[in-house]
Amino acid sequence: MPPRKRVTKKQRALEILARLKQEYPDATCSLDYETPVQLLIATILSAQCTDERVNLVTPELFRRFPDAPAMASADLEEIEALVKSTGFYRNKAKNIQAACRKIVTEFGGEVPPRMDDLLTLPGVARKTGNVVLAHAFGINAGVTVDTHVKRLSGRLGLTKETEPVKIERDLMKLLPQPDWENWSIRLIYHGRAVCNARKPLCDRCMLADLCPSATVKPSIEPLDAPANTVPLAEADPTR
Repeated sequence: MPPRKRVTKKQRALEILARLKQEYPDATCSLDYETPVQLLIATILSAQCTDERVNLVTPELFRRFPDAPAMASADLEEIEALVKSTGFYRNKAKNIQAACRKIVTEFGGEVPPRMDDLLTLPGVARKTGNVVLAHAFGINAGVTVDTHVKRLSGRLGLTKETEPVKIERDLMKLLPQPDWENWSIRLIYHGRAVCNARKPLCDRCMLADLCPSATVKPSIEPLDAPANTVPLAEADPTR
């Protein structure tokens, strides 16, 4: 039997990325929106809530308040009533309105296309900022880290961190910048379909041989290898 191939963490990340692209070629943002401010609001609502639930709520919300000025001047209790089923609705409604008011007063009614500016908005952290910049403006400013990305990146041995900002920093070092958001979306799809929280389906996983947490025997060494070891076949991150 030939010796198992050993790869560096970065090589393994690129191979995982290539396989995710092949497995989920049409993966995209699951939230429904028409404008950057609508995406911002939908992303705030998605915290600890499914995208499916958010998409049931936003049509009426956006019909009543389609832009930042309308949301900024809305009755807060009406916003609360419309978003109640997404959970934590009072805090979400408060942040949405406060963010829209700041967008109106400081950014001319338009969502700013800069991370530093987005992070000044109530209810917006890097996760929301990354989603908005990537999907509304085509800017890959970082890696979106939600519960799926956090769980799978740890299981795949790509980070030992538990804080989203530190996980994001580790992943940004391993992945090409054009694929930062691409990675997150596909990893979220994989987390929903295969690598779920309670009982991952390792026997169905196309990443099992690359995963140190898999219950099936991997065909390569899961940890970083010395520079003189035999690398995995080069993965094309653009395909």
